[in-house]
Amino acid sequence: MALNQEQHILDQGLLDGQLVLWHNTFSYIKSMALKSALDLGIADAIHHQGGKASLPQIVAKATLQPSKISCLRRLMRVLTVSGVFATEHSADGEAVYALTPASRLLVGSVNMVPIMNMLLHPILVSPFSDLGTWLQQELPDPELFKLKHGKTFFELADHDPSYNKLLNDGMASDSRFLMDIAIRECPGVFQGIGSLVDVAGGHGGAAQAIAKAFTDVKCSVLDLDHVVAKAPTGTAVEYIAGDMFESVPPADAVFLKWIMHDWRDADCIKILKNCKKAITAKDIGGKVIIIDMVVGAGPQDLKHKETQVMFDLFIMFINGIERDEQEWKKIIFEAGFSDYKITPVLGVRSIIEVYP
Repeated sequence: MALNQEQHILDQGLLDGQLVLWHNTFSYIKSMALKSALDLGIADAIHHQGGKASLPQIVAKATLQPSKISCLRRLMRVLTVSGVFATEHSADGEAVYALTPASRLLVGSVNMVPIMNMLLHPILVSPFSDLGTWLQQELPDPELFKLKHGKTFFELADHDPSYNKLLNDGMASDSRFLMDIAIRECPGVFQGIGSLVDVAGGHGGAAQAIAKAFTDVKCSVLDLDHVVAKAPTGTAVEYIAGDMFESVPPADAVFLKWIMHDWRDADCIKILKNCKKAITAKDIGGKVIIIDMVVGAGPQDLKHKETQVMFDLFIMFINGIERDEQEWKKIIFEAGFSDYKITPVLGVRSIIEVYP
């Protein structure tokens, strides 16, 4: 009996180990289920019914083949277990699906569908099938993205207008979502400064949000010539063509949103040194405002920690890196700054204020 009990414990350990392997192996199914929901417009179909819908109602709105309703039921089961949708039952026992805080971000005139479509696009997903091969290659080597597609991330965007639009739409939707929350949660970050330049700010979504919320702050955007050439007109934001590796226009504050992870330490230090030259003294509001990930900062639940480290691995596809506090501290001080403050109020991302 004792031996049987001992073997039982060993067997349970084996099965638990198998579960870990299977759970990790099939995790991509959650991503593909979410992509299917986006492709079919399932969140919109539920929203169209007032926030709750039965399978036949979803099928009618999503123009799904009625013969696939049993398959849709299985897809919805994955999406409810993973928290994208919720489920309840009507009085007659029929399953009714409802929007959750996650899927509510996929409906309405301003939503996160473009950034989700970008992140789940096969162009960005497929390079990771070659991750093991890439790790075996000597440095310097092509980035993981180029190994798969023959062009760098940005070269492909320059050559493929539809892919370029996918990227621009995705980043714009993420910027709108993030900036609205940053301004509401941390208005003090942007108060007390007279001018701000958004470095590599694209078409100025973030700068426009700041200018709208803080009308006394003169906002400008620095980006490359071809980006500025397509910038919108008639806004409160000034667009300046230039290269952040060469110089940054003078301002009380420099804003760096979600770009530092694209660059290795030496490049980041060069960017920060140029920012330091551009800003005013600390006692009159001079600082660099960074919105980026600080690995290990913020809530310590598994979902937050796992998302941070997974995104760090994801950004490796362009040889990028997410940093923990010590890694941020290293590049900040090597760039000549005297102090910094991390405010982890943006989910897996943080606001980092850097002072001269």
